[in-house]
This record gives sequence, C-alpha cells and structure tokens, in this order.
Amino acid sequence: MTVHRNFIGGEWIAASDAAPDINPSDLSDVVGEYARATRKQAETAIAAAKAAFPVFVHSTPQARADALKQIGDEILARKEELGRLLSREEGKPLADGIAEVTRAAQVFTFFSGEALRLAGEKIASIRPGVEVEMTREPLGVVALITPWNFPAAIPAWKIAPALAYGNCVVFKPADLVPATAHALAEIIARAGLPAGVFNLVMGRGSEIGDVLLTHDDVAAISFTGSVSTGRKVAQAAVTAAKMKKVQLEMGGKNPLVVLDDADLALAVETAANGAFYQTGQRCTASSRLIVTAGIHDRFVEALTARTKSLVVDDALKPGTQIGPVVDEGQLEQDLRYLAIGKDEGARLHWGGERLNREHQGFYLQPALFVGVDNGMRIAREEIFGPVAAVIRVQDYDEALAVANDTEFGLSSGICTTSLKHATHFKRHSEAGMAMVNLPTAGVDYHVPFGGRKASSYGAREQGRYAVEFFTSVKTSYALA
Repeated sequence: MTVHRNFIGGEWIAASDAAPDINPSDLSDVVGEYARATRKQAETAIAAAKAAFPVFVHSTPQARADALKQIGDEILARKEELGRLLSREEGKPLADGIAEVTRAAQVFTFFSGEALRLAGEKIASIRPGVEVEMTREPLGVVALITPWNFPAAIPAWKIAPALAYGNCVVFKPADLVPATAHALAEIIARAGLPAGVFNLVMGRGSEIGDVLLTHDDVAAISFTGSVSTGRKVAQAAVTAAKMKKVQLEMGGKNPLVVLDDADLALAVETAANGAFYQTGQRCTASSRLIVTAGIHDRFVEALTARTKSLVVDDALKPGTQIGPVVDEGQLEQDLRYLAIGKDEGARLHWGGERLNREHQGFYLQPALFVGVDNGMRIAREEIFGPVAAVIRVQDYDEALAVANDTEFGLSSGICTTSLKHATHFKRHSEAGMAMVNLPTAGVDYHVPFGGRKASSYGAREQGRYAVEFFTSVKTSYALA
C-alpha cells in the first residue's frame, strides 16, 4: 500500500514510520497508510515556513485571494469524493461528510474575500502636524493543531485566515484522521503558494507536538481539542523562550433548556439533533437537557421514541443517521461514563448498548439518562459521545441557574415560545453562543465561533473576527 507523505517546504517527504487509517464503520477497511513525521521533520517544516515568510508577507492581497479561491473551488468541485473519504475515516454519515467538506470550501472562499478587505485606520494625532496610522500585519509562522471530529472544517477555518492575512503555516492534524488532511494538503499544494508557505506534518502529538509548541520560530499556536490538552498547550507556549500567541478551542458541557411552553415536537427534534447526531462527537453537543417539570414527562417519552427511531449503521450506508464512534478508545470512554452514570444513581432510561452491524465497527446506541443531578459526573464532564442527561427543574429561573452551573461555556440553547424568556436567556446564558429553538450544535462560517470559561481561550475563530488572532496591530506615527 502506498504511504502518503508529509508536505514540507514544497515537497512530499517520506518518513521512517507510518500508520494505517482504519474505517470505524468497518475495521477490516484500511483507508490508507500515512507517514508520521519525526521531530526533525517538524523542525524542518518550521524552518521552511520561516524561510518563506519574508517573501509571502509582501505578497499582494490579490495573489492570496486567488490562491484561496482556487482551493475553495477545487474542494467544492470534489465535495462528494472528499466527503466520502471523510466519512470513511471519521465515521460520520455520508451526508454530514459531504456537508462538512462543502463548509470547508465555503470557508476558503470567504477568506479569499477577506484577504482583499484587510483594513486599517488613519486618524488625527493629538499633536499638530503628526499623522497616525493603525495597520494589521501577519504574525509569521503559525502552528495549527486540529482535532479528529471535524477533519475538514476545522483545518479550513484555521488555515484559510492564516494564509489570507499573510502568515506561513505548519499544520498538524489529529493522528486519527490523516486522510482528509492529506487530501486538503494536496489541494493547497496546487494553489500556487510559494514553497514553505504551507506545510503538513502528520503524526503523534507526543512525538512532534512539543516541537510546534516550544520552537522559537513559531509565533502563534491555534489548537482545538480537549481541555486537559489545551491547558498543556497554553502552558508550554507561554513558558517557552518566546511568549507565543495562543488560541484554544476546547470542550463543552452544553445545556439545552426546554420550558413548559416549548413546542414539544420542535424541542424533541432539537434535542435529538444536538445530543446524538454525528455520534455526539461535537464540542457543541447538547449533553445536558434541562427540562421544566410541566413538560418533563412528555418530553422524555417523546425523546425516547425519537431516539429509538434513529438509524445507527455504517457511515456510508444510505439511511444511516448515526455512524460509529471514532475508535476503540473513544468507545471505551463512552461505556465507562455509562457505568459511572448508573453508579451515581442516574437511571439509564434507554440505549447505551454496543451494537453489531454487517461489518465489525465501533457502534453504540444513543443513550438517554433521566433522574440526573447537575452535580453528577455525567453532568459535569465532557463525554464526547451519544450520551444525554435529562435534568428536571421547576421553572425557568432554576433552569438558567443549572445551565450556567458548569466550568464550560461554549454553546447553550433554549426551546420556548416566550419572547421574554428567549431574550433573557440570550443575555444571561454564560456561553459564547446561545441558540433559541435551534440545536446547540450547528454554526455559520461567517460569524465568530468560541466560548467562555474553560471552553475557549484567546481570540475568536471564524468570520471577520479571525483577524484578531492571525494579525498584530501596528501603530505608526509620521511628521506630516
């Protein structure tokens, strides 16, 4: 089997080590063999990016816009092929894989326009005869570390703005999903960027991660992953010889509040989508369903019926709504939390069984807990699987208090027909994103993404707000 190589300094570079990429829907299916970079190769990638920066920093906005538009166009033209590859290696249903690839294309196209819209300011000085200008400049070499659950979209929303604003990139995808990253790198390699502007280093974080975090020539690090790893990233980056700029997107324990006046059918569909779709493997998933007493029993009954109807099967099979868990380690974590929930006194109302399908894979029934107290571990810790906990409360005030009683603050939602409660919730929810009668998972690409508390650190991602992380402001004075 051909070993897919890393892309460093404009060349495809072999490595001494490689690993198979296994389809979680069918463990006998090897997607491909992918090289694992060494520490030395990571250092070489950083050096290549550093060498390319003096040229790329002075490239025209049009040149950068053209390259990003070409990348976006090719991704979109190949969305079905690339979506199939993504679903095959990550396990999300094919329709979701194609949708994610489409989103990646849209992100590159959006930032092709942003490359042309990078603006500054010119204002009058308080001193006569002096002019003041504020301009934005790229940072230099940026290291981008991405997770396995969105192997096309999250790399896109980091790589595209980094390039749009004139930075050079060293991209390390999650070790579980190298195929989509490699395909994306091939497309970027054909976009006419100078050698070294974009580099791909695949492999274990334990092998090459600390090189990216501590190397003196890396100016900034954008990371998406778990809270525990994110804290290590921040600690390593700011204690290095140079204080690096850091952007962290981490976990969530997102609440969906369902009030007595909610449209029951809408609330159930909103909860099922947010909690279980894409196997619950989304940092914005609705893992806490906070339901007021007057609708609680009807909601649980209807959600149970909806959950039972969800089709769990091979990601590539027509009609599949829920694919497998991404790998054995994640499946074991999900099962461990199911046991923890029962030991804590919550009642597993339905689901949570490991399933057998046509091919051996990591299939798990969506699980619904009831009788959950917000102090239980299954209500405090991110499980990152198809597990939802229903928490019964008396009224809106208690629901809001429970929703905010968490170390996380990424996304939140409310189902209600009350304008008063919807407006109050948007203002008082302690989360970076608030949804009304919509799933907590599902965002637009042209607006900011990010949270509060332990969920995020640093500047927001996506949309025009991405400029805050990927550039530095310079204030210039001149005697007129």
